[in-house]
Formats: sequence, C-alpha cells, structure tokens
Amino acid sequence: MKQTVHHVGGAVRDALLGQPSNDIDYVVVGSTPLAMLADGFTPVGKDFPVFLHPRTHAEYALARTERKVGQGYTGFAVHYAPDVTLVEDLARRDLTINAMARELLDDGSLGELTDPYGGLADLQNKILRHVSPAFVEDPVRILRVARFAARWADFTVAPETMTLMQNMVAQGETAALVPERIWQELSRGLMETTPSRMIEVLRECGLLAQWLPEVDALFGVPQRADYHPEIDTGVHVLMVLDKSAALGLSLEARYGALCHDLGKGNTPADILPRHLGHEQRGVPLTDALSKRLKVPRDCNEFAQKLARDHTMFYYLPELTASTVMDVFKRCDALRRPERFIELLRATQADTWGRGGKFPTMPTPWFEGWQMLLAAVQSMDVAPIVARFESEPAKIPEVLFQKRCETIAPLLQTWQNQDVLRNNT
Repeated sequence: MKQTVHHVGGAVRDALLGQPSNDIDYVVVGSTPLAMLADGFTPVGKDFPVFLHPRTHAEYALARTERKVGQGYTGFAVHYAPDVTLVEDLARRDLTINAMARELLDDGSLGELTDPYGGLADLQNKILRHVSPAFVEDPVRILRVARFAARWADFTVAPETMTLMQNMVAQGETAALVPERIWQELSRGLMETTPSRMIEVLRECGLLAQWLPEVDALFGVPQRADYHPEIDTGVHVLMVLDKSAALGLSLEARYGALCHDLGKGNTPADILPRHLGHEQRGVPLTDALSKRLKVPRDCNEFAQKLARDHTMFYYLPELTASTVMDVFKRCDALRRPERFIELLRATQADTWGRGGKFPTMPTPWFEGWQMLLAAVQSMDVAPIVARFESEPAKIPEVLFQKRCETIAPLLQTWQNQDVLRNNT
C-alpha cells in the first residue's frame, strides 16, 4: 500500500472557513512504526503511534481506529496498521467539521478534499454534528461541542447530537469525567468569542447541572427589574460573561464573571427579587465550584474576590477612606495592583452586561478607585517604617492611618463631584 500524508481536522476546517490555524495535524496512511523510524521520525507517547518529524518536529500520527474498552470511561483500545484507511481514521473524530482531510502532495501542495461524513455541508450550514455513534465513547466530546459553540456563536448543535449528549448525561456517562479535563475545555471555552454559548449548550444537555450546579441554579432566579431589565440572574451572568470577552479580559476575570453572582442562587425566597448578602454567600459557593473542577488557585482567588467586593466598587461615592483602605487590603491591591484593576474591569462588565440603559452606563467609580490606589502607591512610607523600627508591630496600624489621611481629601473631592452611583 502506498504511504500518504494528510492534513486533517482543525487545520482543514479553518482553511475552509478562511481562518488561520495554530496547529496542523498530520495523519500517515499505509505506514508502520518501523517505517517511520527508518525515515528519521522520533516516537512520542506510549498509547498512540505518534512521531515527530526529523526537521520540523511536527507531530505525525499513523492512521488508527479506536474502540472503547471496559465499563464507563476507562480508556480505548487503539488499532493501527498499514491497512487502516483514511476514512476509518476520520470516523473516530468527534464532529463532521473536524473529520475532513487533504492529502499533502510531493510538491508541498494539498490535494482534493476528503469529506466522507458531510463536514463541508455542515460547515456551510453552520451545524455541529457528531460523526458516528462512537461519539458516546468519550464524554469530553460534549465539552468540545460546547467550546466550539462558544467559538462560532452562529453555529447550532444538530438535534440528534444534542439528544445524544443529553442521553450521555442522563445515563451517567459524564459522571466519571476527570475534573482537570473539564476545566481544560471550560477554560478554553471561556476564552472564546462568545463564552455564553458554551454555558447554554452545557445547560441544555444537562452537564451544567451535573458539574456546575451553582451556575445552573441561577437560571430562573429573578432580580429587580430597575437594576436588571433582563430579570433572570442566569441570563445576566451570560451577558456579563460575553461582555468580559468583548473587553478582552483575562481567564481569571472571565471565570470571575461566571461566578460573581453565585450567591443569588440561594437567596431566601421571601426576599426575592432582592438579593441582600449575596456577595458573602457567593464566596463559599465559588470555592466549592473551584475545588470540584480543580480550578487554578489564581482563578479561584480572583473569582472569590470579585464575588465578595464587586458591589463595593459601585459604592465608592458613599465610602469612607477607612473602608476604601479595607477594600484595598482585602483585594491585596498594593501588592498586586494589576489584579485589582482587572477586578474593576470585571465589575465594568457586570455593569454593562445587562439590558435597558446599562450597556452604555458610565462608570466613574472605575477611575475613582484607580486614582485613590495611585495616591496610596505614591506615598513614601520609608520614614514611617524607620520611625517605628523598634516597634514593628505598630507599623501596619500607623501605615493604615496615614494612608487613610492621604486619600481622605481626595475621596471627598471626588465624591463632591456630580457622580452617579450605579447599583447592582
């Protein structure tokens, strides 16, 4: 059998979309590990026949088939041999739009499109559709579908694929997912253009309720219409999430946007649609979600700080200097000012991620907090430290007081301006 090399998967898909692709996956048909070694390729990994090109170090995989083994999500039996065809290799892929290939010709050009499962038509019709019933063998594919929905917000999940995903969740196939894999796909989806679509897909198939119940609980929870014309808390969170993406915020901030109102999910029914104390209630819920998904510490810490203090940022027109300094201390603003600014930007996303007039609402507190932080940062604290060198226990208290005295007149001047308070 003649050996052939093919571009497969995302690179082919992205080229058809006219989009750049970061990675090119190569599949080699009609070869063996010994033949690859003879050509100078270096083997990598133990489970799959993957080799590094001797010059480019790109990964080349032998065409293979996969079969689920054991009960539940326990792994795959991999078969690779010279007689495994390209069509058989493409059949193991998740979505039709990822199951296309083009042969790499001897002159470096690409041959005709190989599209055995209708990927091009689904790409043109903007449909995310599974290739075969083997989709169920890897529940991580549900998260990949949701992530692709976040990348291309105008794509829809094929009804039969959504039904398949719902059945996988209902039958417990997703209960054994590894938290690290969930977070890997979730974090990538949060960094896509429209992360709300990922959450919507996960909610529709039931995976959100299973693995992120704190987020799922927000849907259907009412808020005051004068502050939240969209009313539904879950809808608000999705709007904030997309606004954080539009603002180009970090992964930490986008995860914070997802978690910032978790405390509204357990507001006592008798005080709805008000949500008094939701900030503090949201902190342990955020921590519980983060620990379940093994979220990185920086993301968890950011999300907890945003949940606790996002409403405090709005209240700057009413705060005292000592309260401002308390916020700086809680947020570790003097040691990590860049993270504090990102907390403020995430709170802007919270302001603008609503209906009605809010998407164009001014946020004067954003500049106000930065002005006060800059004033504290510019203080020369060396004389104070030197003065109390023999009594170091007094230094934090004295510094706190001096900083309050420094920002108090600045805060008063700012508050006397025509500043409108934006409520949550």
